[in-house]
Amino acid sequence: MKLKGSFDAKRLRPREPRNWGARLAAGLAAMLATLGVLLAMAGVAGLLGNYPALAELNANKPLAGILTVAGLLLLWLGVRFWRRSRIRLRRGRELNLSPHLMKKHD
Repeated sequence: MKLKGSFDAKRLRPREPRNWGARLAAGLAAMLATLGVLLAMAGVAGLLGNYPALAELNANKPLAGILTVAGLLLLWLGVRFWRRSRIRLRRGRELNLSPHLMKKHD
């Protein structure tokens, strides 16, 4: 196959401005996951033992259970949003192919 002089390989990998929105979303999702871990840990600590710092949770076991479930839910949502934003950040640097033809990295 003969290459013409007008062929430009940079056309295959266009350089776009950085996606600050996806970076901000990744940071917020990481903070959401961190909050979920902290809430889940506080809920489990309230369910397991008699810690003086968690007097309200020690007396109220259903509240500790709700905190545990809410923390696990926030952790799940944070990880899910973080993965989606990381995929969005990486897409700009790949070749212009259909997404279902690309290998899944995340």
